[in-house]
Amino acid sequence: MKLTLGFSPCPNDTFIFDAMVNGLVDTMGITFDYVMEDVETLNQWAEQGKLDITKLSYNTFIHTVNQYALLHSGSALGEGVGPLLVSKQPLDLANIENFRIAIPGIKTTANLLLTLAFPQAKNKTELVFNEIEAAVLDGRFDAGLIIHEGRFTYQQKGLTKLIDLGDWWEQTTQAAIPLGGIVIRRNLPVTVCAAVDCIIKKSLAYSWQRYPELSPFITTNAQEMEEDVMRKHIQLYVNDYTTDLGVTGRNAISILFEKAKQAGLLKAEMPESIFY
Repeated sequence: MKLTLGFSPCPNDTFIFDAMVNGLVDTMGITFDYVMEDVETLNQWAEQGKLDITKLSYNTFIHTVNQYALLHSGSALGEGVGPLLVSKQPLDLANIENFRIAIPGIKTTANLLLTLAFPQAKNKTELVFNEIEAAVLDGRFDAGLIIHEGRFTYQQKGLTKLIDLGDWWEQTTQAAIPLGGIVIRRNLPVTVCAAVDCIIKKSLAYSWQRYPELSPFITTNAQEMEEDVMRKHIQLYVNDYTTDLGVTGRNAISILFEKAKQAGLLKAEMPESIFY
């Protein structure tokens, strides 16, 4: 059986999927026709139902939950891993409704957290995530919502943190931050879904066995990133929740769905379970 698979070129995703797409672990008779794109492109494709299996933002999963089911492996959750709102100089968040804000995509979880924290912040423009810092520095935007390796590089570039939305979420909910998950089409057999879950676990274990060595698949796709930044990225976003969400991870996702519903952002009827 061949399944289409989408994930990002970020080190956390290539670290997870390296072994399974490159034939380094037993894939139980399944082959993966994979594509790497930025998360917002994957979010848009998920809404179109383009791929069998895909990485997506939990904000997008809220709107595609009737088409896709969540796998227990592969998710990015954790503590201290949230998006940051940054600016060129200190700004008063009391005036956030007047800020011109660059965001990495309307359907990203980063934007969902910003919307939940500051519903009055409406002047938003979508940019590719790695273009946001430069757009703030050159004055096109008052603030930028940064994700991924931006957490580690924004200070070096002369930017100031206005708020860590991960900290805001954790203090508000006492739950881990659900950032991105791996979902699979609901119309696939349960046996296939379970097999993919198992393969992701094996692929992840393979990468950890070789860590801190990074394969060419990881380093080549993480463009313009030093290897120490790649490792920081992996250590922050690939954790126990990635191997298996567990009760704590599932609870965090349930809270996110509930907060979105309370904010009027959840339009679709929920299936009986968000999992396969």
